[in-house]
Amino acid sequence: MNSQTIQILIAMIIYMAIVIVIGVTFAKRANKSSENYFLGGRTLGPWVTAMSAEASDMSGWLLMGLPGVAYWCGLADAAWTAIGLAIGTYFNWLIVSKRLRRYSVRANNAITLPEFFSNRFREKNKIIMTLAAAFILIFFTVYAASCFVTCGKLFSSLFGTPYIAMMIVGAIFVLAYTLLGGFLAESASDFMQSIVMILALTVIVIIGTVKAGGIGAVIENAQEIPGFLEFFGLATPALNEAGQQIVGAGKPIFEAASEYGILKICSMLAWGLGYFGMPQVLLRFMAIRKEDELKRSRRIAMIWVIISLSVAVFIGIVGRQIFPTEHLTASDAENIFITLATTSLAPILAGFVMAGILAATISSSDSYLLIAASALAKNIFQGVIKKKATDKQVMLVTRLTLLAIAVIAIIIALDENSVIFQVVSFAWAGFGATFGPLMIFSLFWKRINIPGAIAGMVGGAGMVFLWKLVISEIGGVFAIYELLPAFIFSCICIVVVSLLTPKPSKEVEEDFESVKNQ
Repeated sequence: MNSQTIQILIAMIIYMAIVIVIGVTFAKRANKSSENYFLGGRTLGPWVTAMSAEASDMSGWLLMGLPGVAYWCGLADAAWTAIGLAIGTYFNWLIVSKRLRRYSVRANNAITLPEFFSNRFREKNKIIMTLAAAFILIFFTVYAASCFVTCGKLFSSLFGTPYIAMMIVGAIFVLAYTLLGGFLAESASDFMQSIVMILALTVIVIIGTVKAGGIGAVIENAQEIPGFLEFFGLATPALNEAGQQIVGAGKPIFEAASEYGILKICSMLAWGLGYFGMPQVLLRFMAIRKEDELKRSRRIAMIWVIISLSVAVFIGIVGRQIFPTEHLTASDAENIFITLATTSLAPILAGFVMAGILAATISSSDSYLLIAASALAKNIFQGVIKKKATDKQVMLVTRLTLLAIAVIAIIIALDENSVIFQVVSFAWAGFGATFGPLMIFSLFWKRINIPGAIAGMVGGAGMVFLWKLVISEIGGVFAIYELLPAFIFSCICIVVVSLLTPKPSKEVEEDFESVKNQ
């Protein structure tokens, strides 16, 4: 290990030590009760609510996945995805946040998403709670795997060590931290990590642009590549039999640009629909101390999101100018942020910038692990299996569940050729289609009932798998992002089944009217 690598490592160790201190600080408060551990006692302020929501949402794909897409095939895919996410963020904060904060209190002070849906419909047999918890376990395990892939790629690229070993080390650190502090520690550290993330992005894009010869030089280079800098065209790298981009005369070879029509644009914009079903974001709405502070949180969140997404996309464009032949596969392209940082900054500064990737990964994976564990411990174990379980028993099951989920996620992440963007997109579609329509109808349609809610969840989740694994293989108009058709299908299931079955009970309707009229 040379001097440069040692300095980078020292900077990252300092950062991780700060994260651990935060965990220790909040551990005592977090372990007072399951409500404190899972929702922080509804004490989050507007800044922490906004910044932790976005940091836990974006994860390592913001610093690796999104720049990697822009580096590999140009502006269109990355930009339309970013636009869809920005729009979805705004409307989620505008439409969902205040009503959910209010309704979660009315719904017997629900502290998890499955508990909210179950209490909202006053169900006795806990079918909704069990299904919601099961889907959270499935999709968050995949999500956690994407974070572990990020850890593995980061440490392997930096230190030249085997991917699998580094991925497991990163997973162990995240698991230990999540076990320690719970939601309060997670939210406080996410606030700090959101600052680290945006600073890291900004520093790299500025230095990278200067190194590339200025914005003009970056744009000129991008325009020379067919479809690379177009909103309605897509660059197509020419690949050899091994799946690597062909290089000729020191330059990457591209085929003719692919068309980028309205269907593809809608497919990418559909990423924004996912926000309505993201547990890690929705829980922040439930945890804020006062619903009146959500307006300020929305403004803070939007500023952070717009800056971060724009800069992340541009980093990929800049990277293609400076290192045109450095990354020759879609998977390896996701290391462009690391390459820019380690070659443009002094080692100790590069280490702190690398901590930005680690920050993004930790801020997301701890959220995923915690919410998935709460789904089993709080909603299935205490909600269905042992209703009189004590807080101590719930916490024990939570920690055992965290360990089990982490092990499964590690197994999924063993493939070092995994493309972070693709892994995240599937889990994102799963949550968006399973919970997004259900959340919107639960908050704003009095007629939705238990059968409709069940049909919406099962229909949305089932369609994600069906479309991804079967229908999209047909190609053509069917090769769209699975979230869009699955979201629409879930909405149809909810409306049709609710109207064909008896209306909700009088008590459920009174709850709805009470929340609506506050």
